Amino acid sequence: MFNIDNCKIGIIGLGYVGLPLAIEFGKQLPTIGFDIKGERVAELKAGRDSTLEVEPEELAQATHISYTDTIEELAECDVYIVTVPTPIDSFKRPDLTPLEKASEALGKIVNKGDVVIYESTVYPGATEEVCIPLIEAVSGLTYNKDFFAGYSPERINPGDKEHRVTNILKVTSGSTPEVADFVDNLYRRVIIAGTHKASSIRVAEAAKVIENTQRDVNIALVNELALIFNRLGIDTEEVLEAAGTKWNFLPFRPGLVGGHCIGVDPYYLTHKAQEIGYHPDMILAGRRINDGMGAYVAECTVKLLTRRRIHVAGAKILVLGLTFKEDCPDLRNTRVIDIIDEFKNYHAEIDVYDPWVDPDEARQEYGLTIIQDQPPAAHYDAIILAVGHRQFREMGVDKIRALGKEKSVLFDVKYVLPKDRVDARL
Repeated sequence: MFNIDNCKIGIIGLGYVGLPLAIEFGKQLPTIGFDIKGERVAELKAGRDSTLEVEPEELAQATHISYTDTIEELAECDVYIVTVPTPIDSFKRPDLTPLEKASEALGKIVNKGDVVIYESTVYPGATEEVCIPLIEAVSGLTYNKDFFAGYSPERINPGDKEHRVTNILKVTSGSTPEVADFVDNLYRRVIIAGTHKASSIRVAEAAKVIENTQRDVNIALVNELALIFNRLGIDTEEVLEAAGTKWNFLPFRPGLVGGHCIGVDPYYLTHKAQEIGYHPDMILAGRRINDGMGAYVAECTVKLLTRRRIHVAGAKILVLGLTFKEDCPDLRNTRVIDIIDEFKNYHAEIDVYDPWVDPDEARQEYGLTIIQDQPPAAHYDAIILAVGHRQFREMGVDKIRALGKEKSVLFDVKYVLPKDRVDARL
């Protein structure tokens, strides 16, 4: 019934998750990559990837792939893999709009015998409760009779050149035992690290959403410890290094928790938990701590400025880094914006410098005009090293210090600089 060798793969969404996967399938099987953004399709056809996840040489190796922004061109595919974003809204509730639109679009082209696989992070049950009914409604086909489904959660780590899609073990699942075997074998064609076949789609969905929830809670604990130790006048890094001498101590570090996964996924799980009548105290408490760290950095800096009799209103603040993680252009859900917003409340003058960021994207996403040239020397009252980009590490503390005035404050959020050369760190 399901023959991998005769498959044609359609990838819906060509971002950080979809493109690397599409390239791997495109090296072996006929593959069509679809994205709603025409400019994204155009750059990929030209052999360029603005996310920097796939090098031009690797794009060229996918000799069986084509790209389109016209969904109808995917109608000849047998397998569809959905890799669209699953963000949260301004009230921190799951925003399934991209997933719903993708499902409705698939309803127009899915045929009998086709398999639809979702990779987007969701709460347990979302695939079969939200997505599949939309495909059924538009297509007129019946689930598990005319078409089938699978879920294989993405495990992409943007900017990580060591852990790639092929060498990260992949969780798979299917809507019937036969489909589960097919989905598992399909991914085994491209995933060198192997696969783990879950017993159901709901189990695979739950496994994905707790991966990042676990990390979020652990980072929240360390962030709370940092808040305590800072009040006690104890260096948090020293404490963690000392505790880390025990073999089973987990090596988490304090920081800003942003991005499209860790800062978002827990809200999908808590949404479902509350829907079934359970209030998840620990998860939400961790989210509150992590969501407040940007404001805490700004408040600490304000106190240091005040002690040096520097007026915060009108003070010149330089924020080094805007992306949600180092050496990556991804701006999604960056929590550096919380630091910037807090300083705005004090009417400080803020410059943001990040050599990895597209200025147009920063303006579109956050209304920010970032400086594109090297920041001027001896100009700033406070410098916040918010992201540990390679360029900032290479600058070193002396060159970063030289950007500030004589009594300037230097706050190292990422533990990049020597502790005796900075004024504060988490």
